[in-house]
Amino acid sequence: MAAEIFNPRSDSSTGPEGDVEPSSSSGSAESVDSLSFDPAFALHRGGKMAVQATVPVRDKDDLSLAYTPGVAKVCSAIAEQPELVHDYTWKSSVVAVVTDGTAVLGLGDIGPEASLPVMEGKAILFKQFGGVDAVPIALSCTDVDEIVETVVRFAPSFGGVNLEDISAPRCFEIERRLQERLDIPVFHDDQHGTAVVTLAALRNAARLTGRTLGDLRAVISGAGAAGVAIAKFLLEAGIGDVAVADRKGVVSTDRDDLTPVKRELAELTNKAGLSGSLEAALAGADVFIGVSGGTVPEPAVASMAEGAFVFAMANPNPEVHPDVAHKYAAVVATGRSDYPNQINNVLAFPGIFAGALQVRASRITEGMKIAAADALAAVVGDDLAADYVIPSPFDERVAPAVTAAVAAAARAEGVARR
Repeated sequence: MAAEIFNPRSDSSTGPEGDVEPSSSSGSAESVDSLSFDPAFALHRGGKMAVQATVPVRDKDDLSLAYTPGVAKVCSAIAEQPELVHDYTWKSSVVAVVTDGTAVLGLGDIGPEASLPVMEGKAILFKQFGGVDAVPIALSCTDVDEIVETVVRFAPSFGGVNLEDISAPRCFEIERRLQERLDIPVFHDDQHGTAVVTLAALRNAARLTGRTLGDLRAVISGAGAAGVAIAKFLLEAGIGDVAVADRKGVVSTDRDDLTPVKRELAELTNKAGLSGSLEAALAGADVFIGVSGGTVPEPAVASMAEGAFVFAMANPNPEVHPDVAHKYAAVVATGRSDYPNQINNVLAFPGIFAGALQVRASRITEGMKIAAADALAAVVGDDLAADYVIPSPFDERVAPAVTAAVAAAARAEGVARR
């Protein structure tokens, strides 16, 4: 399969452009057609993907090879040697992008149908940046057992599973259970893609200021999927200390309102024994990482250590506006493309899956993710600067570097099967 951007009604995008209110569509042909004047709707009309054959079917000889009777030989061979499925089907090069539509971008729980444009977008990013084919799959169920069983049943068709926009805390259990039951990579990008890119940027920010990861104390705003994953990943990578705050303040062992996920997080993090508000935890901190939205008051940012790093990644409004962050921080990063140092998951997931599929890895390990972060950081090289601690998603060196590093790490850790 090939993911392609296409627009069957591209001519409709040439008219006047303007904002379209969500309520403007009443279901009539006229109101639906009027959406075509918005460039976003014009681009999405008909979807953003198509299926493309990789072999010709021009005559009866082609037909007899691509389908019956020739296909029977291949089926029989795979039945006798199941591992041949990787060589004679698309399995080894295609990923399922799976969601239940409960935590979509900044939109929240909008359901499976409304999530499809995002899943299609994810699929074309896999193809564009990693050369990996991907199929968007939106499930009409939110029960953990049902999601796990559904994915297990269709998994034989795919070489990997990318979980997307599934709300916490269910996303943690769904990923864990699928990893236990499947022998292909299962990766929740909202967690691990964000963590990989954050670590890469943080390594370079530390290098720029003559420090190591172990010299840093970080505070993370947000104890959802991304915040939990970033905290655990930074600990795995060797950060000095990290504390995580949710709406009620620092996640600490003295709180009696923690979910099981947050209780585990409290046990792993916050060696300094901080409690109370996020603002209080930021006093003297070296790093702020925002993955929650909301706003951090300027005095709290000013209270951070000299030469601090502010990674305010909420979209569209960062927790700390870059203009404010630059008053106090040595390095500023956001989740937006219109500011330098964009923390963008597209820097990670295409290469991670490409590397895992290349060696037919049975899973994606912590070592493979750290290798991806290190490779991503290394792309910056000697061009390192305060406004360039992470490469652009359009830097053609990114995906090959991440792919090679992940494949090598998979072999080193014994999860590669070729």
